[in-house]
Amino acid sequence: MLEVFSIPMRTRFRGITVREGVLLRGPSDADGRWGEWSPFLDYDAAVAEPWLRCAEEAAAGDWPAPVRDRVPVNVTVPAVGPEQAHAIVTAGGCTTAKVKVAEPGQPLADDEARLEAVRDALGPAGAVRVDANGGWSVDEAVVAIAALDRAAGGLEYAEQPVASVEDLAVVRRRVGVPIAADESIRRAADPYRVRELEAADIAVLKVQPLGGVRACLRIAEDIGLPVVVSSALETSVGIAAGVALAAALPSLPYACGLATVQLFHGDVVVDSLLPVDGCLPTGVPAVDPGRLAGLRASPERVAHWEARLAEVRALRQDRSS
Repeated sequence: MLEVFSIPMRTRFRGITVREGVLLRGPSDADGRWGEWSPFLDYDAAVAEPWLRCAEEAAAGDWPAPVRDRVPVNVTVPAVGPEQAHAIVTAGGCTTAKVKVAEPGQPLADDEARLEAVRDALGPAGAVRVDANGGWSVDEAVVAIAALDRAAGGLEYAEQPVASVEDLAVVRRRVGVPIAADESIRRAADPYRVRELEAADIAVLKVQPLGGVRACLRIAEDIGLPVVVSSALETSVGIAAGVALAAALPSLPYACGLATVQLFHGDVVVDSLLPVDGCLPTGVPAVDPGRLAGLRASPERVAHWEARLAEVRALRQDRSS
């Protein structure tokens, strides 16, 4: 069974204002479980295929046993003004904040103001991290990280300041703030090149792009770095897979970037995965048929996603033949 959702965003995030994706229902012996398949619209079939493996794993109920029943999370702050950033952190209920920076068209001064507001909202004991999504050059990253470290009163880490793994290794050796790798792992042909080049202090893993919970556990074991589990901007169905990964990791030294349902106007489950005391619970959220019906995509968008799914399945067939 396939359901296509379309959910408006509260704030423009990653260049989008509406989040679309597919919910896939598992076999009857999987207790009616669902998996989420929501690769971004600009991703081709080859990139979207691991996302489908993640959805199929979730729909089949094939997750490892958890070693913890709650997962600490950060509040995510988009590239908004300082007042809105302050309000998001205050309402987020978390003691860690991840702040988007290096937004195209915004000067460094805007990032600094946002970081100052976030620090004020968190207080001196909170942890602040930034995510540039590879938006800087090496020299820009070195300057910006130092400036934002000052503005935040200390950064926990800087995530993906530059695009390439090679540049990430250079930046890591030129700054005093720990460096986290995201795209350099999930979008790379070889996710272990980060380890080989000693390009990062922390590995950011996202379950959909990397093929599911069990695939991420193997990467976490092999890459030899502390892991932060992060969202790919999913509904609570997709977030539950990230929580399952974080709950199964032997060690979880950092809060995870999984509190992103707050960025949506709506959700598809009975009880949304929203942080309580800075944590998300483990478990499988129940899809709410009424909510899902209210967020169902138009027939044209359903046809688009059905075509994408057929393309990915055709790619699989070609690979196996």
